[in-house]
Amino acid sequence: MWRSPEMESDLANLITVLNLDPLEADHASLIDISARSEWTLASTPTVESALESLRVNRIPILFCNSDLRPGLWQEMLDRMLSLPDPPFLVVTSRLADDRLWAEALNLGAYDVLAKPFDKTEVNRIVRSAWLRWTNRKPSATALTSGLSAVRTATA
Repeated sequence: MWRSPEMESDLANLITVLNLDPLEADHASLIDISARSEWTLASTPTVESALESLRVNRIPILFCNSDLRPGLWQEMLDRMLSLPDPPFLVVTSRLADDRLWAEALNLGAYDVLAKPFDKTEVNRIVRSAWLRWTNRKPSATALTSGLSAVRTATA
């Protein structure tokens, strides 16, 4: 079931996690975990819908299912670099082994989550990613786009 970030992130003080995964079982598991947590979940089934959500919403964390097709999470990582304020990418996989973990971290993903999801681990990663994302230095792209917005508003 696809749910837009706008519908599920009405409360500005909640952390929004975008889940790129068309599997209903994974979505249901994450909804159950997020229901008892300080974060909210938005899900999207396709790369294009995920990128559109990330373009129009300030979303700090993206879960990306690596089991859907080879190279999907790497593609998302590459395509997110063009965003002014990219989220941290967390790779999710039923085959989360040392090789995937090493590859993901070496290429720039934030972390790897094994499926089936463990509530404690999911919440730990979300909290950790949120703290790091909010305390990071803004990228040059974000600074430039912010400056452009100021120039447009004052013109």
